[in-house]
Amino acid sequence: MAVLAGRRSCPRRWKKICSTVSGKAVCRLVWDMGKEECDEYLNQAPTGVPEDFAGKLLEVPVGTGILTMPLYQTLPRADITCLDYSPDMMGQAREKAERMGLQNVQFRQGDVGALPYEDSSFDIVLSLNGFHAFPDKEAAFRETFRVLKPGGTFCGCFYVSGECRRTDRLIKKLYEPMKFFTPPYETVQSLKVRLEGMYADVQLGNVKSIAWFVCKKVKYAEKMEKGHRE
Repeated sequence: MAVLAGRRSCPRRWKKICSTVSGKAVCRLVWDMGKEECDEYLNQAPTGVPEDFAGKLLEVPVGTGILTMPLYQTLPRADITCLDYSPDMMGQAREKAERMGLQNVQFRQGDVGALPYEDSSFDIVLSLNGFHAFPDKEAAFRETFRVLKPGGTFCGCFYVSGECRRTDRLIKKLYEPMKFFTPPYETVQSLKVRLEGMYADVQLGNVKSIAWFVCKKVKYAEKMEKGHRE
């Protein structure tokens, strides 16, 4: 497992996820992780978001906002857009944002496979525990790349297969029938190949069956320079 230098500290509330009875059960039984391992991937996943970030950020999917609303409390100057296909889950995230008094976070229902934004709209695209659920992953990778500005950051985490047999079995027998996960899935190696084919400065690691990543969209001038060198 790789470790990033100068990483962002995990928001304190993130670390409470595996402190509840249900959270501990899911971490242990499904992901075969103890609290420290769960904290580790939650610590790595948002390292592409600087502590003083003041640009435009897209989170997709936002889910219930349990992971990111506490993070957004620390980014008062950022312009944050949260998108999810499920109005119900997004409604829960909106309620959290309202309770926290977040004025710089907006919500929109939409499909990651056809994002309702212009090319190069965001400085950061953050995706936590979502790509394993998307039915059209190829479109999701294309769209998140498209709306990211050159020089921008793509970061997050999601399930990868082949790292823990128990997790793989439970995903297939439990989560797939419930439509929470949709095959096919990346492996650590296939994700590495994919990200390195699309982005630069790829930093990738995994904790059991959760892979985390931080990478940069190459600027046009840098891409041309690289092409000339090759």
